[in-house]
Amino acid sequence: MKKIFNIKHPKIKVARLIEAVKGDIRKYIRRESRKALPEGVDFWDFACKFGPTAQESKVIHVAEISKCIDAAEKQQLEAFYVEILAKPGHRTKKPKGDEIKPIA
Repeated sequence: MKKIFNIKHPKIKVARLIEAVKGDIRKYIRRESRKALPEGVDFWDFACKFGPTAQESKVIHVAEISKCIDAAEKQQLEAFYVEILAKPGHRTKKPKGDEIKPIA
């Protein structure tokens, strides 16, 4: 998904447009996650970018999309660019030194 979302409309309130955008993004991520995995792939990962325009967009984590949309609303942007591309993901084991130690 590479899309510019407009959040200014003469009849629809900005809050409703923001919720609609978040819903579209969630729906896209769910749809892509349900696709069949290629051989040797553990899960679908997502490469995401967000910014006021496509040229000014920056790489973000998929979990930060909602926060970025809220920030765009607070900055009163008229539109913003979102890019979400599904890519194959491979799970890695944690190193043994990262185990959780009980507090004594």
